[in-house]
Amino acid sequence: MDAEAIVKELRGTYGSGKTKSYEWRVSQLKALLKIAENHEKEITDALYSDLSKPELEAFIHEVSMMKTACKLALKELKRWMKPEKVKASLTSFPSSAEIVPEPLGVVLVISAWNYPFLLSLDPVIGAIAAGNAVVLKPSEIAPATSSVLAKLLGQYMDVSAIRVVEGAVPETTALLEQKWDKIFYTGNGKVGRIVLAAAAKHLTPVVLELGGKSPVVVDSNIDYKIAVRRIIAGKWGCNNGQACISPDYIITTKESVPKLLDAMKQELEKFYGKDPLKSGDLSRIVNANHFQRLSKLLDDNKVVDKVVHGGQRDENNLKISPTILLDVPEDSLIMKEEIFGPLLPIITVNKVEDSIQFIKAREKPLAAYLFTSNKKLEEEFVMNISAGGLLINDTTLQVALSTLPFGGVGESGMGSCHGKFSFDTFSHKKAVLRRSFAGDVPARYPPYTAGKARFLKALLNGDIIGLIRALIGW
Repeated sequence: MDAEAIVKELRGTYGSGKTKSYEWRVSQLKALLKIAENHEKEITDALYSDLSKPELEAFIHEVSMMKTACKLALKELKRWMKPEKVKASLTSFPSSAEIVPEPLGVVLVISAWNYPFLLSLDPVIGAIAAGNAVVLKPSEIAPATSSVLAKLLGQYMDVSAIRVVEGAVPETTALLEQKWDKIFYTGNGKVGRIVLAAAAKHLTPVVLELGGKSPVVVDSNIDYKIAVRRIIAGKWGCNNGQACISPDYIITTKESVPKLLDAMKQELEKFYGKDPLKSGDLSRIVNANHFQRLSKLLDDNKVVDKVVHGGQRDENNLKISPTILLDVPEDSLIMKEEIFGPLLPIITVNKVEDSIQFIKAREKPLAAYLFTSNKKLEEEFVMNISAGGLLINDTTLQVALSTLPFGGVGESGMGSCHGKFSFDTFSHKKAVLRRSFAGDVPARYPPYTAGKARFLKALLNGDIIGLIRALIGW
């Protein structure tokens, strides 16, 4: 791979104006849609190879969501591309003003391994819709999906403007040394800092889709069965907890713990059986390194006696059963880093309102969840918790709405995507003011006189009477 040559070729294509046309954008979006429609089996097989991801989960969370994003972009593209008329002011009268969205140029998308199909192509859809040339770098930790993406995009897409670069750290490093017009990175904060530092050398703007410890607050006045099913779906039903918006820990009151635990144990057995390690509905841990990382969290002396459900491990098949821990110390390893796996600690507080201060005392998460029937608590949660997104009485569904921006704040990331937010992320909003040769105001030009000063002060202050007086010389 010659990163410099690839960027040079794509800059030539972008410079020709090819990618700016509505027709080109539509043709490439339709090609992406064909990839998902014609190769669904190949894609889900790759996801199974990389993560043992259940076929239904792979279709719903990756293939279907990608197709929905594509169809939305095709439906709305003309409207998104249309200049937005805005008001002009008396200062520039007579004039008209508009905001014109224009592509940024040549952009780099560095994807993640946990949803390697969706998280690769969702930002690419936005970049293409906005009229950019794109290089996609899929994650090497999901090699089967990376290979499928390279093959299919090579077959279906305009490779003079859209390229896939496979590889690991050396290839990513070579790409980051180039000058881009935007970099979109999905992954962890450690690599995010490396990406940001590399981008700073060229003053390249960056979107960082990171993660964090996303809390779930559980009040007592709820339907425990429904709440628990929704927590399980967002935790273990999302790639076995290997998702940036998966519930990371639960906060509830001591009084609520027995009901909550009983409901969780019952529903987990219904979903995954008495031996969840044999369930075909749970993804495996992505690789041995992550298995060891999660095992280290479980084997920490501070939490070994805190496991109240699960904890079984199968290192040969890289599987860990859904595991619940109760009253883990705040200084334990499991509470110091994003878990990104099937372990779920429960923290207890004296009253549910204390959960808000507990969350606020920590870094801002990518998501925060609350289960309650108390409208006052709900409003306090919305007003006081700063997170990428909030969801009341469910988990993870916020990502399914194209009308909501998806992105982090603080340590959980910067920038956003989904729907028009993706289009805007890869666009520059160009300010355009149009004037004719009529309405020229001599007072703006030297020599500056007291009369001109009175006129301009009245004009800029919006003083209509003063403006009339200045015009007639009073």
